[in-house]
Amino acid sequence: MRILHHGAVNGVTGSCHELKISEKFGVLIDCGLFQGAETSGSGASESHLEIDFPIDHIKALIVTHVHIDHVGRIPYLLAAGFKGPIICSEPSAVLLPLVLEDAIKVGFTRNRQLINRFLKALQQQIQTVPYGEWYPVSGDLDVKLKPAGHILGSAYVECKVKSVPVTKRVIFSGDLGAPYSPLLAAPKAPYGCDVLVIESTYGDKEHASRINRKQKLQNVIEKAVEDNGLVLIPAFSIGRTQELIYELESIIHKRRNKSLTNALAWDDIEIVIDSPLASKFTEVYRTLESYWDKEARKRVQSGRHPLSFDQLTTIDDHQSHLDTVEYLKKTARPTIVIAASGMCAGGRIVNYLKALLDDQRTDILFVGYQAKGTPGYEIQRYGPRGGYVMIEGARYQVKASVHTISGYSAHADQKNLIDFVKRMKNKPTEIRIIHGDDGAKSALKQKYRGLLGSKTDIQIPTQ
Repeated sequence: MRILHHGAVNGVTGSCHELKISEKFGVLIDCGLFQGAETSGSGASESHLEIDFPIDHIKALIVTHVHIDHVGRIPYLLAAGFKGPIICSEPSAVLLPLVLEDAIKVGFTRNRQLINRFLKALQQQIQTVPYGEWYPVSGDLDVKLKPAGHILGSAYVECKVKSVPVTKRVIFSGDLGAPYSPLLAAPKAPYGCDVLVIESTYGDKEHASRINRKQKLQNVIEKAVEDNGLVLIPAFSIGRTQELIYELESIIHKRRNKSLTNALAWDDIEIVIDSPLASKFTEVYRTLESYWDKEARKRVQSGRHPLSFDQLTTIDDHQSHLDTVEYLKKTARPTIVIAASGMCAGGRIVNYLKALLDDQRTDILFVGYQAKGTPGYEIQRYGPRGGYVMIEGARYQVKASVHTISGYSAHADQKNLIDFVKRMKNKPTEIRIIHGDDGAKSALKQKYRGLLGSKTDIQIPTQ
């Protein structure tokens, strides 16, 4: 048995890991897109996405969740000839075709016939597995999906490998969520395993509490409204956007009928979701209410609509988007705009940034990880110093205020990642730390060493 990594070892994107049980049998866990400056060991990046490893022996793909950095290379995997099952949770099975249809339009073709042909093949390969049930991939391998609390449908993967002299348990964490994230129940640690492959996105940081981050979100809104400014929130279309809508509804609900300024009540501030994909995902999230956590379902039962309320406006067509950008640039009307992409590397957020970065009344709020090489990383790092960012070949001075609330990252922080292992009854004898910057991986390794001592082999793979 071997574990090979085809991504997410030189950063936090391109997740793709192989559990190789024999020369003739292996499975992939995720097959994601590289973003920003990150590449695979052999140079795969946004401009070089072909599958650059053997797949003849790959009998199944297991998807932890549908973020593009975990599923974006699936079209290339199918194009390379993969015809095995794509195993995922029931919510992920609903969301995956939507994510990949959009990815194909951006990276492959807008030919409807070709897109439909791909989606038909994809649907035939998707195999849904309920949380907590063992699924036999072969006589040598069973897998089980457990809720990861990252986005709707996210899972960590337990693998029971039966072909070795002694049955081994291998766990792939996918992206673990932070406790008390909106809409989602916190992930529960497994009983134990022999080998753990774990993410480390925030392996060197701890998030603010949910109360603190909600207060900070409210503070940013109040500051922007005071100077008639706009709050721009770059957010991934799936997961982050829905969580922010949920939190904003909560803030407005608690302050209904109260003044935000002399001229504006909390009930009247407009929230714009400017992303067709985010709008579509939000609709799907509403249909998957049975997978929400208890708090969210209780709100619905009380008559509230946490993902659909009066202040919420969605923008679908491109012309309306351009008109909205121009209108808000001219009027500086206090508005909260949530637009993709989360790292400002494309999508509609780019037009807002080009129009409003040099306006001191604008507030940019980052709520997710910004990978090196993306405009979001440059704005987050240099904006507070009065620096600039290059967007689509042009230089833009950052005069807007820049804020970061890491607690909305939907990723577990250092304490959560440590607790995931600490709460196991049977501690792993091997840990592989992936999906993080060098500093985050090193810091987490040191913490695990302090927790587990020398009995556990703790590795940071480089390829």
